[in-house]
Amino acid sequence: MQKSREDSRLCRLTACATYNYVVRHLAGNSSDVAEQGRLVVDIGGHTVGIFRVKGQLYAYENTCPHQGGPVCQGLIIPAVRELVNEDQVSTGYAFDEGEMRIVCPWHGYEFSIQTGSHPAKAGIRLKSFPVSEENGVVYVSI
Repeated sequence: MQKSREDSRLCRLTACATYNYVVRHLAGNSSDVAEQGRLVVDIGGHTVGIFRVKGQLYAYENTCPHQGGPVCQGLIIPAVRELVNEDQVSTGYAFDEGEMRIVCPWHGYEFSIQTGSHPAKAGIRLKSFPVSEENGVVYVSI
């Protein structure tokens, strides 16, 4: 059976259509993500790192934008700030617990957990996913 011209046109239109569905996935229990901790899970065809900082949850794809390393599995550390005295002379460095970062284990790229951005280049950022917590369960929407 041969397709008509109209059938062929409809097939091409249908094949080109893009559907963006967001699905909410159960990622784990709230107790699986400790304060300043993480949970890395495979859900919805993605590996996702879920972090808790100051009681707030953040979820990112476990792919470093630099070279694709498993960024969510790197060190969790406070930001390092340079201490400068009133004469504008550096007097050393200190950890800033107010901003927690993850460090990609491949090449050391750092990202703010709260924003997903690289500290020096805001345009370099992690892919984030909506994350929620209800009745002791953590959900990620992909």
